[in-house]
Amino acid sequence: MIKIFVFDTNSLISANLSPDSVNRKAYERAQEIGITVHSESTFLEFSEVLTRPKFDKYISNQKRQQEISAFERKSQLIKISSKISICRDPKDNKFLELAIDSGAACIITGDKDLLVLNPFEGIPILTAADFLKAF
Repeated sequence: MIKIFVFDTNSLISANLSPDSVNRKAYERAQEIGITVHSESTFLEFSEVLTRPKFDKYISNQKRQQEISAFERKSQLIKISSKISICRDPKDNKFLELAIDSGAACIITGDKDLLVLNPFEGIPILTAADFLKAF
């Protein structure tokens, strides 16, 4: 059975801006052993955040656009039918919905608003470092 992984936006941003980061290692590991998934709303947020001018000093906009396209190609789009409103930061509910609707093996995040819910509906919510230990 294929393992499915959900990365929150900040983890994906870190993975793309810092090639030697723990988030990058976790992202590459997830792709080696399974697949990453996204929803329309999680992909939109990732795309909008990664193209912010404040990241110009780290990586060119052209390279960031290439990373966005690569993520879209490598990651599977999941149609969301669940409606969850349990997270203390309502903007993070979309990652919980994605995890439920995709049957995710885990959510990878550094966000305390998500980590405090670990596990959610039987789905582990792990930091990138803990993901690397577990998988």
